[in-house]
Amino acid sequence: MNIIEKIISGHSNLSPVRPGDIVDVHVDTRAARDFGGANVVKNMLDHGLTIEDPSRTFFTFDCNPGGSDQKYAANQQYCRQYARENDIRVYDVDSGIGTHLAIDHGLAWPGSTFVSTDSHANILGAIGAFGQGMGDQDIAAAWAKGYVWFKVPASIKINLTGKRPKDVYAKDIILNLLSIFGANKLLGYSVEIHGEEADNLTLDERITISSMATEMGAIIILFTPTPAILADLKARTGKDYVAIQADPNAKYEKTFDIDIAKFVPMVAMPGHPHDDSTISGVLKTKIDSGFIGSCTNGRMEDLRIVASILKDKQVAPGVVLKIVPSTNDIWIQAMKEGLIEIFKESGALVSNAGCAGCAAGQLGQNGPGEVTISTGNRNFEGKQGKGKVFLASPAIVAASAIAGYITTPDQIPDKPAKFKKSGGFNSSVSQKPKGKKPVIAEGNVWIIAKDDIDTDMIFHNRYLTITDIKEMGQYTFDNLKGFEDFAQNAKPGDIVMTHKNFGAGSSRQQAVDCFLSLGISCILAESYGAIYERNAINAALPVLTYNPEKIAQADIENGNRIRVNFETGVLVNITKGKTASVNKFYNAQMAVFKNGGLL
Repeated sequence: MNIIEKIISGHSNLSPVRPGDIVDVHVDTRAARDFGGANVVKNMLDHGLTIEDPSRTFFTFDCNPGGSDQKYAANQQYCRQYARENDIRVYDVDSGIGTHLAIDHGLAWPGSTFVSTDSHANILGAIGAFGQGMGDQDIAAAWAKGYVWFKVPASIKINLTGKRPKDVYAKDIILNLLSIFGANKLLGYSVEIHGEEADNLTLDERITISSMATEMGAIIILFTPTPAILADLKARTGKDYVAIQADPNAKYEKTFDIDIAKFVPMVAMPGHPHDDSTISGVLKTKIDSGFIGSCTNGRMEDLRIVASILKDKQVAPGVVLKIVPSTNDIWIQAMKEGLIEIFKESGALVSNAGCAGCAAGQLGQNGPGEVTISTGNRNFEGKQGKGKVFLASPAIVAASAIAGYITTPDQIPDKPAKFKKSGGFNSSVSQKPKGKKPVIAEGNVWIIAKDDIDTDMIFHNRYLTITDIKEMGQYTFDNLKGFEDFAQNAKPGDIVMTHKNFGAGSSRQQAVDCFLSLGISCILAESYGAIYERNAINAALPVLTYNPEKIAQADIENGNRIRVNFETGVLVNITKGKTASVNKFYNAQMAVFKNGGLL
């Protein structure tokens, strides 16, 4: 049998196993991330399942290590609570990428089986283990039963012949292989890489290559652990391991002999990891940002390479370089070796350990029109943001960040490239005469009898990236208990009436603009937060204050139709035919209102 067959056979009741066999595979280690973890828990609870072996079951929070997204934070806490109840260990937001932790902390080992909600769990092939990314139901089944069904894949053998060029890094090796095989020629295969240069690869280099098996469509890329790799693992975990090796007469569907001496530094073009170009084809492409990290290239050796290039140099003006170590242990080691200081002195931004850009839960994202060169494993359109993403080795990313354009370490210019003005931000709005603003509002009243309604209750911070006022109205009050359906039921012209300190809290303009989006005609409150009142006046949202004793004369109840005159302060309850007074606009407020707003 070959490596994958030996591992699967050793974890099932079948021997030998052959391609196409459907086998129940015992899973040594079963993990769920903050991405998908909450759904795994939900599956467990919905189906009345219990944990088969808590000692083999783990959470790894690596997609959003800061918990900076409200939904990620909620999912993480949900998983923590479940873990406490079921004696499950959590590698929390301070730990790093789960698959790397599995290798470095001995959760997986040569010949073992590992599943996770991470599509790059096949990174375990770097140590000759069988790792698989699986969906929420598969992981729940593994947690509950200890095994999952699996179809034994056919295997491909790649022999790397020749000598590796000195300027070819591990990322270049996998990008060269991607240029040869594309995204589907190895689809569904288990791939073994052999040869003298393969044996010379370090653990960190093997991790880089195995991490991109998914992008090649392969089930896994497997390496046979050498004595040096086994010694490295023992140094990390304190445990002795034995390598699983293919039998001399192992069967492979195909064997490829590939001359590594012909490999060159490569870059994946935006949109597809397999759309590869030699570095010469993209030299001097201007960049906005660089990213170094992800499960492909956030290892210690990667950071040392980057530091050697950045030392005593500066990131180009206007370029942002983001560096994310893959684990906290690596972060600390980088600090001890002085690498973090080098990164910071060069002008790079260093984040806490985790997946970062390609998980959209940490720094590494880019905006429309932004050109990024990244060490990530994927550059699908929209995956790392709305800009364009090139993939390359850490050495090329670091050199490019210094140059301001894509280049190699030996071609860094004395002076970095600068951005040229495009003229794209010249104002093109013609000033049109403004129509006369009505100084009387009439509508049905919403009474919200609460003090201190803050801006998070009005317009929650999870929506702060919205800049189009037309999109804001739908979220008004969705964080105010009892009024979550306000936006769905409010009508244009309606009036909001509330108590003291309306709009307390942040300076967010959206908490004003959401009412304009809905067509709310005015707001009545006893008092306003100072910043909120200014924002409302400047946006020409009519806000008026009132004395509770005076307004009581109008006997206003929820849903009554009322009319408010901003110039005179006269308020009429049309429904009941009663009149009261509120504080009218002061002169500056009226001037801004009639101008249609401050601007």
